[in-house]
Amino acid sequence: MDRLDHLEHLDKALVDELAQVARETVRDELRQQTRKQRRTAVLYAASGAVALYAGAALALAVGLALAIGLPDWAAALITAVILGIVAYVLRGSARPSAARPTPEREAELVAERERALGGMPQGTPGAPPYPPVPPATPGTLGGAAGAPATGVPGAGIPPAAPRPEDIDPEQPHHRA
Repeated sequence: MDRLDHLEHLDKALVDELAQVARETVRDELRQQTRKQRRTAVLYAASGAVALYAGAALALAVGLALAIGLPDWAAALITAVILGIVAYVLRGSARPSAARPTPEREAELVAERERALGGMPQGTPGAPPYPPVPPATPGTLGGAAGAPATGVPGAGIPPAAPRPEDIDPEQPHHRA
């Protein structure tokens, strides 16, 4: 029995040592990756700063070239308008618009349409939509206004909101 206790102690020591080695190895690997990513980030930041100064020098050159034949204020105004137009075009090309749906967005729209139809293929008519207010019929049961005279309790009432388990967390949420 004493020998088994000794083996348990050795097993525990071996597991602790292996865990320590694994932690140190992962830590060293993460340090190397972080160092490489930090260097890349610094180079991108420096590149952006130099590009900003290059753009400013280009704008200055355009303004000075226009100032040869125009008053200084007009040259500065024209340069500002040109830079504004370039910024507007760049912003428009960076943001997808509803007029130009991307293939991913088209696939999402098709999937949403199929889900709304209850998984029915396209072209198959779905269930008719519920009216906003059930029509008041003369033969209502129990005097309940708006309930149809079918004898079925709750007939004509739209379905409840989706349950939390029916909501797909992977589905993107878009707000207008």
